[in-house]
Amino acid sequence: MQAGFAFSKLADRLTSLAELPPDALDLLADMPSSIAHFSAHQTILRHGDEATQCCLLLQGYLSWQNHESADGQITAICVPGDIANLHTLYRPRVAGNLVALGPAIVALVPHRFFREVAARSPAMSHAMLLMLLADHAIQRNWTVNLGSRDALTRVAHLLCEITVRLQIVGLAKDFRLSSPFTQSDLAAACSISPVHANRTIQELRRCNLLQWQGKTLTITDWPGLVRLASFDPAYLSIRSDEDDARPPYARSATADAAVA
Repeated sequence: MQAGFAFSKLADRLTSLAELPPDALDLLADMPSSIAHFSAHQTILRHGDEATQCCLLLQGYLSWQNHESADGQITAICVPGDIANLHTLYRPRVAGNLVALGPAIVALVPHRFFREVAARSPAMSHAMLLMLLADHAIQRNWTVNLGSRDALTRVAHLLCEITVRLQIVGLAKDFRLSSPFTQSDLAAACSISPVHANRTIQELRRCNLLQWQGKTLTITDWPGLVRLASFDPAYLSIRSDEDDARPPYARSATADAAVA
């Protein structure tokens, strides 16, 4: 696959989960899609919609939000390389609202393409299943995060997770990342008030764990943030093979998290 291929982050995401031969990855080159640009807080899918396309995130961040929540409670965050609604291949009716957290670019890919790819390549079918299972594991961990951790640890754990997921697809180099959310979004993801979210970020700054300037977030003490969060990336199901195709910094980051 050519460097800079528009869907290379999907390939990075899939190969972080499973070993894929070149001929399986080459199938992605024929992916039909329409490219859509969304503004901050624009809704992409609404609760009750019948999805016929998968939303492959190319740039920016998406979130799943509770449609019944007045404050837009965030139940999941998608990073580039994620297929936000992969589950609709099997159950098309959408539960919740899929919303852009900030400006986002999404490739809308017909369901039939992924079904055809899965039928043509057992390796790709397996990788897509692992991707779906990883999404469910992340969701379960979010439940633990909200149910058993205090606000400071919740925020630290979320930032660790987002950082590693970004590094898998070649982003967040040197632990610097485009901020995935405003502090109000952070509050909605961690079930705390915006005021509490602001205080929590200030506390992380005082501990010299991170800097948050404008739209850029920099983790200045990764091992310290991992220790605070008790972050273990095992639930992300990232391959640990020494000869895998993931970028070295992604392997290093997850290894650091596992031993910190």
